Amino acid sequence: MTAEFISKLPKAELHLHIEGSLEPELMFELAERNKIKLPYASIEEVRAAYEFDDLQSFLDIYYAGAGVLLQMQDFFDLTWAYITRVQKQNVQHVEIFFDPQTHTDRGVPFRTVITGIHKALLEAEEKYGMTSRLILCFLRHLSEDAALKTLEDALPFRGWITGVGLDSSEVGFPPENFERVFARASAEGFRKVAHAGEEGPPEYIWQALDLLGVSRIDHGVRCLEDQKLVERLVQENMPLTVCPLSNTKLRVFEKMEDHNLKQMLDAGLCVTINSDDPAYFGGYMNENFLAVQKGLQLSQQEIVEIAKNGFRASYLPQEEIESHLQSIDDFVAGEITSS
Repeated sequence: MTAEFISKLPKAELHLHIEGSLEPELMFELAERNKIKLPYASIEEVRAAYEFDDLQSFLDIYYAGAGVLLQMQDFFDLTWAYITRVQKQNVQHVEIFFDPQTHTDRGVPFRTVITGIHKALLEAEEKYGMTSRLILCFLRHLSEDAALKTLEDALPFRGWITGVGLDSSEVGFPPENFERVFARASAEGFRKVAHAGEEGPPEYIWQALDLLGVSRIDHGVRCLEDQKLVERLVQENMPLTVCPLSNTKLRVFEKMEDHNLKQMLDAGLCVTINSDDPAYFGGYMNENFLAVQKGLQLSQQEIVEIAKNGFRASYLPQEEIESHLQSIDDFVAGEITSS
């Protein structure tokens, strides 16, 4: 299978932190615009800092980088930079996470954050035909009361937000800590997802399902440690938004050849491939697909099935999902005919 095949394959991305798409070049540009002094002397020094021992060592740099985002234009530029990059990789639909608490805790108004992102997503549809959904994530290392306050801030913009999620430091911050805010979000009509089973144990996945009522699990790679959990995930066709380069960069797996994604596929799980925080982890969608295909020797059929899962697991209307699945079938048929 060629890199060209993966590049042309229609894709949906369901696990992307927009703050994690902040490339060093844009970080320096925004720092200069907003007169912020960075703890790095050069772009090269920033890239050299992107060697992480675990999730927390990444988060420390991630939050420092987000400090350059202050104005609505900054959030537009951040989102637009991501859009222009992935549309060249034939990503046709994106479901973007944003972390408002990362910004409101610095005094940046919620409205400033969401308006900049929303404007870029509207332009993405107008210019490229790329559809999108926006998911507000609560930071799990902060209190549930803080999450409830953030949800209140979000309600005036509910027309722009499809769902809520849970991210940041996983170990020691179980989903059960956020049962009330997820219940409130559900009552307000939001879809629900949560990071679980990346560094945290399978028990966190059970909690996300049973206590938070999520319809997708973000990461979920540790589910294979619990056979009953795997059986349930298969039975419920619960999507798992796996981020392979992120998992190896953060040492969840030492190298791609050790990743359990193929085992997850073989177990009948609904696996999707995503980029998580691509500026920090060395790759966007195509790079993740290529790394997995090469590292795990996935067949063309397996790669195509994963791409289809991305659309099946999305929050698009069913007729749009069917249209995307047909476009994948048409693309594959065309490739077979031309080869």
